[in-house]
Amino acid sequence: MLILTNLSIALVIDRVVGDPHWLWSKIPHPVVLFGKAIAFFEAQFNGRGLDDRARRSYGILTILALLLASTLGGWIVHSGLAALGLFGTVIEILIVAVLLAQKSLSDHVGAVASGLRKGGLEGGRQAVSMVVGRDPQSLDQPAVCRAAIETLAENFSDGVIAPALSYAVFGLPGLFAYKMLNTADSMIGHKTQRYLHFGWASARLDDLANWPAARLSALLIAGGAWIERGPKAAGRALHVALTDHGLHRSPNSGWPESAMAGAIDVALAGPRIYAGERVQEPLQNAPGRRAIGPSEIVAALAVYGSACTVFNLALPVVVLALLAFS
Repeated sequence: MLILTNLSIALVIDRVVGDPHWLWSKIPHPVVLFGKAIAFFEAQFNGRGLDDRARRSYGILTILALLLASTLGGWIVHSGLAALGLFGTVIEILIVAVLLAQKSLSDHVGAVASGLRKGGLEGGRQAVSMVVGRDPQSLDQPAVCRAAIETLAENFSDGVIAPALSYAVFGLPGLFAYKMLNTADSMIGHKTQRYLHFGWASARLDDLANWPAARLSALLIAGGAWIERGPKAAGRALHVALTDHGLHRSPNSGWPESAMAGAIDVALAGPRIYAGERVQEPLQNAPGRRAIGPSEIVAALAVYGSACTVFNLALPVVVLALLAFS
C-alpha cells in the first residue's frame, strides 16, 4: 500500500518537475553512475583475444554481479530511509521520481518538433541525435519524425511503465535493479561484433523484464488515443499493436511503437542506418501516412501525455480500492 502511494506521488512529481538540468549539471544522475559501473566491467572483461564463448560467460557474470550490487544497494538505501520515518519516505519518493522519465522524455521528443520548425531539417537532425542511435545525417524529415515518435513510444514502456512496475512490485531494490539492467542493455545489448556475445545476457534479461510493461504500454497508448482522438483511433491502436508488433526486431518495442503508429495513423519503422550499417525492417501500420512532419510528433506527444495521465490516475484508484477492501 505504501509503495503504491509513494509511486503515485513520484509519478506526479516526475510529470511536473522532470529532470532539472541545473541539478544534474552539479551532481551525477544515478543512471550515469550505473553507466560508469557497466563501462568499468565491460572494459575489464570484454577485452581483445577472447573467443565468443568466453565473452558470453564474462557477460553473464557481469550482469549478474551488477544486478546483485544494484539490488543490494536499493535494499540498503530503503532500509536507511525507513529508519528516518516521514523524512525518509519523502526522500524515497524523490529517488523514485528521479528514476522515471515522463517529462524528460516529452521534453526531448518535443525538442525534435521545435528543431524542425525553427531550424529545418538540420535542426531536427540535431535534436533527434540526442535521443536515438541511428545516423542523423541519413534521415530526411519523415525519417526524423519517425525516429522521434518511435523513441517516444518505446521509452514510454522502458522509461516510465517498466520502472514504475518494478518499484510497485519489488520496491527500491527492484527499481535499482531494473534501471541497471535497462542501462546495460542500452550500452552493451547491441548486436555488433563487440557486444553480440558479451551483451547477450543483458539483452535477453532486459527483454524478459520489459515483457509486462510493453504490453501494458500498448493498452495505455490506446487509452491515450481514445482521450485525444476518439474511439476509432483507440481501436486502430489496439488493432495495429496486435497485428504488427511482431514486425519489430524487439519482442517488446513493437507493442508500444505499433500502438502509437495506429493511434496517430502513421507508418513507423522501416529501413534505417545504425553506425553506418543499414538495418532492414518492415513498416508498422504500412497503410498509414509516410510523409509526416512536426505536427505528427505533436500528435504523438498528446497521445503519450494522455496515456501517462491514464496510468497516473489508475494507481490512486488501486490504492483506494485496496483501502476500501482491507
